[in-house]
Amino acid sequence: MQKSDVDIRGLQIGFGGLKVLENLNLHVGESEFLVLLGPSGCGKSTLLNAIAGLIEAKGGEIHIGGRDVTWAEPKDRGIAMVFQSYALYPRMSVRRNMSFGLTVAGTPRDEIERRVGEAAQILRLTNLLDRRPSELSGGQRQRVAIGRALVRHAGVYLFDEPLSNLDAQLRAELRVEIKRLHARLGATMIYVTHDQIEALTLADRIAVMQGGVIQQLDTPRKIYREPVNRFVASFVGSPAMNFIPGRLACGSELAFVVGANRIGLNGYALHSQTTDAPAVLGIRPEHIELTASSDPSSVSARVEMVEPMGADTLIWCRLADGAAFSFRHDADAPMRVGDTLTVRFPVDAMSLFDETSGQRL
Repeated sequence: MQKSDVDIRGLQIGFGGLKVLENLNLHVGESEFLVLLGPSGCGKSTLLNAIAGLIEAKGGEIHIGGRDVTWAEPKDRGIAMVFQSYALYPRMSVRRNMSFGLTVAGTPRDEIERRVGEAAQILRLTNLLDRRPSELSGGQRQRVAIGRALVRHAGVYLFDEPLSNLDAQLRAELRVEIKRLHARLGATMIYVTHDQIEALTLADRIAVMQGGVIQQLDTPRKIYREPVNRFVASFVGSPAMNFIPGRLACGSELAFVVGANRIGLNGYALHSQTTDAPAVLGIRPEHIELTASSDPSSVSARVEMVEPMGADTLIWCRLADGAAFSFRHDADAPMRVGDTLTVRFPVDAMSLFDETSGQRL
């Protein structure tokens, strides 16, 4: 299996007077699984289509496998693409759908049969090769679409939200299959999604995008634990990260002040020097802990809602000054609306953000 890296240098994409991507730089290493994550309209699919050659660049360069392919036709880029829609030929069998591109390219018949057989075995399609798309489930159709790309033995595989049309159970099943496929092939894959679960489970690295700009490019763990700004922090994680407005007090001991509560920040590494100033404390629901009232960094809160979630329970609380937050607890948590709880925010799980810019402090 051929493997290629992808190097994007100063890429500019626009439509009329609208600039979608401007001076974007990105390098995807050989065998890497990179996920482009972000909300609709952030430019992730535009970037993927530019790599594929389906959108013309207005500036910059795209290199695949060391070759400058900025102006090359899609067929000459050494890529294979899986689209959001299955885009299967309805009158062709699974076998013909998977082999059609190779046939058009003049690939020898025995080589076509070998590649289709290999892909069908990997994707568990061997018993379905003679069926038509109308006789398949949604998950099976998407596996055929992946198989059609797989038989090309491309240097780079591009996925444009391939699971978005499937129900939750099928998405979970195919997510596992795609991860196994990458582990087996070691191919370079670039995957577009707005689903953070897909991004966190599949990626070697995630590029979180907003407004055509890569906000953060890092490992799933780093992005989850140390988001560089409030957008990344709020977009990644379910349930969402809590944001509590307050003030950063830099005296003899660094602390976060919210109303009458003073939360110690001893051990928190500030990314930038700052004086006493408004700030926002971010912490994920699963990191908040129940504690004894004697804990010096504890805060008291009133339970406003209890939300059972099966494996655990989400407890919604409010501090005396009005700031709201949620935290996860055991599924059999005996909490009731109106209860008063004492909780603590572990310093190693906190993120502090500038109130105005939203950047991590």
